[in-house]
Amino acid sequence: MISGVLNIYKEKGYTSHDVVACLRRIIGQKKIGHTGTLDPDAEGVLPVCLGKATKLCDMLTDKDKTYEAVLLLGKTTDTQDITGNVLEERNTGDVTEEAAEEAIRKFIGEYDQIPPMYSALKVGGKKLYELAREGKTVERKSRRVTIHDIRISEIRLPEIRMEVDCSKGTYIRTLCNDIGELLGTGGCMKELKRLRVGRFCLEESRKLSEIEQMQEAGRLEEVMIPLDEMFSDLPEIVLKKEYTSLAYNGNPFRRDQAEEKALLHSPLTGENSRCRVYDPLGNFIGIYRWDGRQNFRLEKMFLDPEAVKRENGR
Repeated sequence: MISGVLNIYKEKGYTSHDVVACLRRIIGQKKIGHTGTLDPDAEGVLPVCLGKATKLCDMLTDKDKTYEAVLLLGKTTDTQDITGNVLEERNTGDVTEEAAEEAIRKFIGEYDQIPPMYSALKVGGKKLYELAREGKTVERKSRRVTIHDIRISEIRLPEIRMEVDCSKGTYIRTLCNDIGELLGTGGCMKELKRLRVGRFCLEESRKLSEIEQMQEAGRLEEVMIPLDEMFSDLPEIVLKKEYTSLAYNGNPFRRDQAEEKALLHSPLTGENSRCRVYDPLGNFIGIYRWDGRQNFRLEKMFLDPEAVKRENGR
């Protein structure tokens, strides 16, 4: 089974589930998962996890993101993007570039955003977009999101092209809608491209057709990011051979049960208390956290101990 992370460029017309289905066919394995949905008409970065790396999916979903979006003023739709049914059209002739810039800047920082009806969030066990397709509208609780920065790259009213750095859970469609409402014209999202998810950037992403070519040529490992490399910022600890069974079974281990050489380069306080743990053969076991007293305790296990035992003939 292949394990690792691929930085996929999701093209327009594909759902995130379509991307996973295509990769299952290309690579020939079922255990593949994506790290957060992109609308079919959106494009850009979509990290996809394979094999043991599927345990990373929830971690990558939590990362900050950067988008390029085109806001269209004067039009409000039920989906908050250009694909939806038009609910209202308003005149934008009185809006100046200065007024638009000022309104946009007001959204930088934290703000309470109400998720759109056309979203995958669940209410009462049912996805909101399913309810919306039934013609139902339900009350949604606002969620605090953070807009770290908005950079306006072009204004050609009624359209505004901008880059948005934001926290997880931010709906750019809703941001466009909210900016339009503040300006009194209404607004919707015309285009969306995801430029970054955490460490994954657009420049290093690969289309499905490229992945298929590399797989056929036996070169997939050139673009596959190893599981442990996702934690390359954390210090590395190697267990002594006689204590590997502790970690294989998810148990805590003491400082003196690890190789001292590794510990010399591994601060054990504050944010650096998390570390990557390996066995002496170089197998990545998982992420452990120093408890501040005497033990390293498991945070996330990535190793299949039975597989290791089979490889070692134990």
